[in-house]
Amino acid sequence: MKFVVLSALAATLSLSAGLSQAADGKEIYNQSCAMCHAAGLANAPKLGDKAAWEPRAKAGKDALVQSALKGKGAMPAKGGNPKLTDEQIGVAVDFMLASVK
Repeated sequence: MKFVVLSALAATLSLSAGLSQAADGKEIYNQSCAMCHAAGLANAPKLGDKAAWEPRAKAGKDALVQSALKGKGAMPAKGGNPKLTDEQIGVAVDFMLASVK
Protein backbone atom coordinates (compact mmCIF):
# COMPACT_ATOMS: atom_id res chain seq x y z
CA MET A 1 0.00 0.00 0.00
CA LYS A 2 2.81 2.42 0.89
CA PHE A 3 4.44 1.78 -2.49
CA VAL A 4 1.24 2.68 -4.34
CA VAL A 5 0.85 5.91 -2.38
CA LEU A 6 4.50 6.85 -2.90
CA SER A 7 4.26 6.05 -6.61
CA ALA A 8 1.16 8.22 -6.95
CA LEU A 9 2.87 11.04 -5.07
CA ALA A 10 5.95 10.79 -7.30
CA ALA A 11 3.78 10.85 -10.44
CA THR A 12 1.89 13.90 -9.16
CA LEU A 13 5.12 15.75 -8.36
CA SER A 14 6.52 14.88 -11.78
CA LEU A 15 3.37 16.16 -13.52
CA SER A 16 3.44 19.34 -11.43
CA ALA A 17 7.07 19.94 -12.38
CA GLY A 18 6.16 19.54 -16.06
CA LEU A 19 3.31 22.02 -15.76
CA SER A 20 5.53 24.45 -13.88
CA GLN A 21 8.21 24.13 -16.56
CA ALA A 22 5.67 24.96 -19.28
CA ALA A 23 4.50 28.00 -17.34
CA ASP A 24 8.11 29.06 -16.82
CA GLY A 25 8.79 28.67 -20.54
CA LYS A 26 5.91 30.97 -21.36
CA GLU A 27 7.04 33.49 -18.75
CA ILE A 28 10.63 33.44 -20.02
CA TYR A 29 9.38 33.80 -23.59
CA ASN A 30 7.16 36.76 -22.62
CA GLN A 31 9.97 38.51 -20.73
CA SER A 32 12.95 37.85 -22.98
CA CYS A 33 11.94 36.42 -26.35
CA ALA A 34 8.59 37.89 -27.36
CA MET A 35 10.00 41.29 -28.27
CA CYS A 36 11.45 39.77 -31.45
CA HIS A 37 9.68 36.42 -31.84
CA ALA A 38 6.13 37.80 -31.55
CA ALA A 39 6.61 40.28 -34.39
CA GLY A 40 9.32 38.49 -36.37
CA LEU A 41 11.83 41.31 -35.92
CA ALA A 42 15.17 40.77 -37.70
CA ASN A 43 13.74 37.60 -39.27
CA ALA A 44 13.16 35.92 -35.91
CA PRO A 45 10.74 33.01 -36.41
CA LYS A 46 7.35 33.98 -35.01
CA LEU A 47 5.86 31.92 -32.22
CA GLY A 48 3.53 29.37 -33.81
CA ASP A 49 4.82 29.84 -37.39
CA LYS A 50 5.34 26.21 -38.44
CA ALA A 51 6.98 27.04 -41.76
CA ALA A 52 9.56 29.30 -40.13
CA TRP A 53 10.32 26.87 -37.32
CA GLU A 54 10.43 23.68 -39.41
CA PRO A 55 14.06 23.92 -40.57
CA ARG A 56 15.14 25.05 -37.12
CA ALA A 57 13.29 22.20 -35.43
CA LYS A 58 14.96 19.73 -37.79
CA ALA A 59 18.34 20.92 -36.49
CA GLY A 60 17.20 19.73 -33.06
CA LYS A 61 16.62 21.27 -29.68
CA ASP A 62 20.30 21.13 -28.71
CA ALA A 63 21.29 23.21 -31.75
CA LEU A 64 18.53 25.73 -31.00
CA VAL A 65 19.59 26.02 -27.38
CA GLN A 66 23.20 26.59 -28.42
CA SER A 67 22.12 29.28 -30.90
CA ALA A 68 20.09 30.97 -28.18
CA LEU A 69 22.91 30.72 -25.63
CA LYS A 70 25.62 32.05 -27.93
CA GLY A 71 23.51 34.23 -30.20
CA LYS A 72 23.08 33.82 -33.92
CA GLY A 73 22.49 36.35 -36.66
CA ALA A 74 20.73 39.35 -35.15
CA MET A 75 19.83 37.46 -31.96
CA PRO A 76 22.10 38.37 -29.07
CA ALA A 77 23.38 35.73 -26.67
CA LYS A 78 20.65 34.61 -24.28
CA GLY A 79 18.19 36.81 -26.14
CA GLY A 80 19.87 39.82 -24.62
CA ASN A 81 19.17 38.68 -21.04
CA PRO A 82 22.49 37.51 -19.54
CA LYS A 83 20.74 36.56 -16.28
CA LEU A 84 19.02 33.58 -17.93
CA THR A 85 20.50 30.19 -17.08
CA ASP A 86 21.16 27.48 -19.65
CA GLU A 87 18.19 25.59 -18.22
CA GLN A 88 15.89 28.60 -18.60
CA ILE A 89 16.98 29.00 -22.22
CA GLY A 90 16.13 25.33 -22.77
CA VAL A 91 12.70 25.76 -21.21
CA ALA A 92 12.00 28.78 -23.42
CA VAL A 93 13.09 26.83 -26.51
CA ASP A 94 10.77 23.99 -25.46
CA PHE A 95 7.90 26.46 -25.17
CA MET A 96 8.55 27.92 -28.62
CA LEU A 97 8.91 24.47 -30.22
CA ALA A 98 5.68 23.32 -28.57
CA SER A 99 3.88 26.18 -30.33
CA VAL A 100 4.50 24.56 -33.70
CA LYS A 101 3.59 20.96 -32.90
